[in-house]
Amino acid sequence: MNFPLYIAKRYLFSKTSNNAINIITIIASFGVIVGSLALFIILSGFSGLRTFSYSLLDVSDPDIKITSNKGKTFLYTDDVHQTLLQNTAIKAASKVIEERVFLEYNDKNEIAYIKGVEENYTSITHIDSVVTLGNWLDNDFSNTAVVGNGISRKLSLGILNFGAPLSIMVPKPGVGFINPNNAFYKKDVQIVGLYSGTEEFESKFVFVSIDDAKSLLRFKGNEITGIEIKLKDNSTADLFSEQLQQQLGNQFKVQTKQQLNEVFYKVINTENFVSYLIFTLIVIIALFNVIGAIIMMIIDKKSNLKTLFSLGATIKEIKKVFVMQGFLLTVLGMFIGLTLGLIIVFIQKEFGVFMITQNLAYPVEFRLSNLFIVIATITILGFIASKIASSRISKEFIEK
Repeated sequence: MNFPLYIAKRYLFSKTSNNAINIITIIASFGVIVGSLALFIILSGFSGLRTFSYSLLDVSDPDIKITSNKGKTFLYTDDVHQTLLQNTAIKAASKVIEERVFLEYNDKNEIAYIKGVEENYTSITHIDSVVTLGNWLDNDFSNTAVVGNGISRKLSLGILNFGAPLSIMVPKPGVGFINPNNAFYKKDVQIVGLYSGTEEFESKFVFVSIDDAKSLLRFKGNEITGIEIKLKDNSTADLFSEQLQQQLGNQFKVQTKQQLNEVFYKVINTENFVSYLIFTLIVIIALFNVIGAIIMMIIDKKSNLKTLFSLGATIKEIKKVFVMQGFLLTVLGMFIGLTLGLIIVFIQKEFGVFMITQNLAYPVEFRLSNLFIVIATITILGFIASKIASSRISKEFIEK
C-alpha cells in the first residue's frame, strides 16, 4: 500500500489524544458536508427554475420568428411560402398579425397588443394548454378573443359577458387633421378564454383570429406582421435561423427564441453563475477549517513525524501524508453532502415539500453536470487547502 496514503488514513480515522483536535476535525468535516450540500441544492434549484422559466417561454414564444426589417408588415408571397414548405426542419408554421391597440371595457382603459393567429397556432406554442378559464379560439365563431389574466384583472373582465363586449381600437393612419370623434378603427369582441403565463405575457396580448385582426387593421389579404415557426428539433435553432436568413434575404429578420428573449436568458444565466460564486466562497471559508484541522494535526503528530523522518521518510513524503489526509477529509465530507443533497432534491421533486405558492412547488432538477461541478469544485479546493496546510512542514520544523 502507498505509504503516505496508509498513514493519512490512520490519522484521519483514529482519534488523537488531544480532544480539541478531534472536535476541530469534526467541525471541518461538517463544514465540507454543509458546503457540498448547499452548493448542489442551489445548482439543482436553479436548473429547475431555468427549466420552469423556459417552459413558460415555450408557451409565449415560437422556436423561430420571422418579421420585416423595414416597416411593421410584409406580404406573404409564394416565394416565402415555398421556402418554408420545402424546409424539412420545420414542423409547423403560422402567420400572425401583431399591433399595439387601445382596449376599453366598462369605462376602463388599457394599452396592449392584439395578436391575430391562424387555426394551427396551437401547434406552434401550445398556448391552449395555459387557458385557465374558458376555451381557446374557435374559428367557427368570429369576433371572439382570449386575453391574459393580467389584462382581465386590470379591466375586470370575465368570459362570455355578452352584454358588455371588449372594445379594441387602433388609430386610423394618415396625416393632417384627424376628427377626434372618428379617429379609431374599432372592433367589439366577446372574451371566450383567459390564459396564464409570465406577468409580462399575461398583460400583453389579446388573441383573436387572423381574419378579425385583418378586418380591424384594414390589412390586405396576404399582408402580415410575422411568421412563427415550430422546429422538429429546437436544438438546431441557431443554425436553422442563419440558414433561413440567407434564403429569405436582408428584407426579413429571422430570430430564435433566445434572441427574442435575450435579456431574460442573460438574467437567468447570470443569476445562476453569481449564486455558484457565492456558495463557492462559502465552501472556501468552510475549507479554512480543514486547513486549521490539518495544521493542528501536524503540530500534534510532530514527534511521530520526527520518527518517520529518522526512519528514512523524506519531507516530500511526510507532506504528502497530510495532503492525502486533508484530501480524504474533503472527499468524505463531499460524498456525505452530495448523498444528502440527492435525497433532498429527490424528495422535493417527487413530493414538493417546499412550495412557492399553494399550488406550485419550488422546481428542482437533477443534472449530472451539477454533480460534476460540485465534485470538481470541492476536490480542487480541498486539494489546494491541504497543500496550503502541509506547506508548514519542513526539515527545520521536524528537527526543532
